[in-house]
Amino acid sequence: MSNTNVSTPIDTNNKDFGQTGKFVLDNQKSLIFIAAAIILLVLGYFSYQKFYLAPRETEAANQMFVAQDAWAKKDWDKAIKGDAGYPGFEKIISEYGNTKAANLAYFYLGTAYLNKGEYTKAIANLTSFRGDDNVIASEALGQTGDAYVELKDYSKAETYFQKAADKAKNTFHTPFYLKKLGLVYEAENDLKSAIDTYKKIKSEYPQSAEAQVIDSYIARDEAKQ
Repeated sequence: MSNTNVSTPIDTNNKDFGQTGKFVLDNQKSLIFIAAAIILLVLGYFSYQKFYLAPRETEAANQMFVAQDAWAKKDWDKAIKGDAGYPGFEKIISEYGNTKAANLAYFYLGTAYLNKGEYTKAIANLTSFRGDDNVIASEALGQTGDAYVELKDYSKAETYFQKAADKAKNTFHTPFYLKKLGLVYEAENDLKSAIDTYKKIKSEYPQSAEAQVIDSYIARDEAKQ
């Protein structure tokens, strides 16, 4: 008798074949279409990044340097509106949306409006900025707090100064924003919170510039209680 092994064809009607295998056979065309669609989406994404977004990033950066120079010179109007040859930050945002340059332009534009005393516009732009760098991100939050102070919205100013202090995570900016937070508490006549904030500067950031003068703030508020 021959010992040749003969493979048995898979009986797809057998209940032991499994639901997954049956699903694949029944929906083979659909699955192929879905797989092809996913591949096209991935290819489209990388094509968008390389052939559309990357050139726009370069173009936006090249267009923005004049506005940045005007901003550094505190020529706020030119920084915002630009001149005949180059766009200001407003136009960078409108023409190069979804680029890193446009995102950074929100920060520059918000700062410019803050210095011009246009606090609502400053807040709108500063809160539109999304930054990974803790220092710049904390500055955006802190300047938003400054704008709310000018609008006498102390509750929101308190929130943003606290966020700025938490975001900064360094011995220079954190005590700086904590001091501003303490002053907001004073404006709200919450002397206990102001004193606690000043004492935090003294204990956690003793080498900071703010810590060198903070005893006078603590003494002043304790005398008012």
